[in-house]
Amino acid sequence: MCTTKKIKTNMKQTLEQEYTAAKRKSAKPMLWVSMISMTMMFAGLTSAYVVSRKRYDWVSFDLPQAFYISTLLIVLSSITFMFAKFFIKKDNRTATTGTLIATFLLGIGFVLFQFQGFEELFSAGYVFAGEQSTVKSSFIYGITLAHIVHVIAGLIVLSVLIFNHLNKKYSSKDTLGLELGAIFWHFVDILWIYLFLFFYFIR
Repeated sequence: MCTTKKIKTNMKQTLEQEYTAAKRKSAKPMLWVSMISMTMMFAGLTSAYVVSRKRYDWVSFDLPQAFYISTLLIVLSSITFMFAKFFIKKDNRTATTGTLIATFLLGIGFVLFQFQGFEELFSAGYVFAGEQSTVKSSFIYGITLAHIVHVIAGLIVLSVLIFNHLNKKYSSKDTLGLELGAIFWHFVDILWIYLFLFFYFIR
């Protein structure tokens, strides 16, 4: 009986290990597929922006100053996330916690300054919709809001990563969760840099 129980236990453990290994292998490809889908969506939106520039009622204007600050913040957040990955590989838990929290706070700052940018646009008379709206302002509000949604998703992921890290789920031997989170966060960072430069140069 004892031998049979041991065999069943070993089989269960083996199956669980294989299932976990399969999930780990599929995690990155699934993330890349979702990011490619998001890239295609934003490519479509920016293409529509370019086509709409030919309209007679197109109005050109400068980006709000708050967008410059938010761009700096999200770039800094990617740097702190890179440090978090570096520190976890050294099993420096305190430094990893600090850099993850810094990344989260910088992400919050990015979102706040994005909305500050909307306020600047609104104060200048550029609204999202209605009689006073322009085609360009509608695109900037819409595309930027779509990006903010993805950043908020990234912040939710970050909060989960911080929670898991505080519960000692990551170490130098198991960094998959942090790696996946970092890939997505760097993606939304690069995506915003692209959008910012796009709006800056294509007026």
